[in-house]
Amino acid sequence: MIFPALALAVAATVLWRRRLSNSLEREWLARHPLGPDGIVAGAEPIALTGTGRRAVLVLHGFGDTPQSLRHLAGHLHAAGYTVHAPLLPGHGRTPREFDAVTADELIGAARSALASLRERNAEVALVGVSMGGAIAAILAAEQSPSSLVLIAPYLEMGPTAEWSTRMDWAWGWMGPFVRSGGDLSISDPEERGRSLSYGIVTSRVLRMLQTVAHRGSAALPRVTVPTLMIQSREDNRIAAQAAERAFGRIGAADKRLVWAENGRHVLTVDVGYEQVQQVATDWVLSHSAH
Repeated sequence: MIFPALALAVAATVLWRRRLSNSLEREWLARHPLGPDGIVAGAEPIALTGTGRRAVLVLHGFGDTPQSLRHLAGHLHAAGYTVHAPLLPGHGRTPREFDAVTADELIGAARSALASLRERNAEVALVGVSMGGAIAAILAAEQSPSSLVLIAPYLEMGPTAEWSTRMDWAWGWMGPFVRSGGDLSISDPEERGRSLSYGIVTSRVLRMLQTVAHRGSAALPRVTVPTLMIQSREDNRIAAQAAERAFGRIGAADKRLVWAENGRHVLTVDVGYEQVQQVATDWVLSHSAH
């Protein structure tokens, strides 16, 4: 009798988790309807043309969209830069597409966006936020932009995320989507309400994030361009010690770590974003040759 009862309990758990997962996906799509292009309204790429031949490629974070980069993009554009913030593959669309994206697809899309900007501009700087910071580090090690800005770069998984990834065999099979706690990454309630981040993850996409973080971390010693890192001690995703470890591994002789006075993880829209965008823009400007 034990084994039939156990099998029934497992089956009931699986059914419950799958229903919950489907409910989370439907809930997200109901709050963020797709446009005719299959992209969530407001999640479109940002493309601003500047006054000269200087450009900045800005990369958003894991599960996020260029919507979280709008303040920074506008500030860089006001300084005369052409600014491109692409919507990375699997993002700003459906949770199912998010689950299917690979690390190579994300890095490849960013690499193509950088190549496109370089064809039309004399110099290109790189800015990456969170996972976008890890991707930016990879590209900077490969292609030496004019400068690099890493804003709360996701280069090392925290204990909870690391444990969840290692234990995905125990929970991933029961249902694809679980809440990620992404709402904790922004302390400003209004900006938290505007966020187009998925807020749900799968075991597979967590492993993908781990791959990107590891590749970004491995690239740090090969980053030799002037590099600015901006980090908050209140970051709910990245511990201050992890940020300091990452900063110490950056190979650039000209590098600087700035601690944001406010905000959690998504510093480009959280409380104190004005300081972040000003420090980032000043760094890019001060390392421009044109």
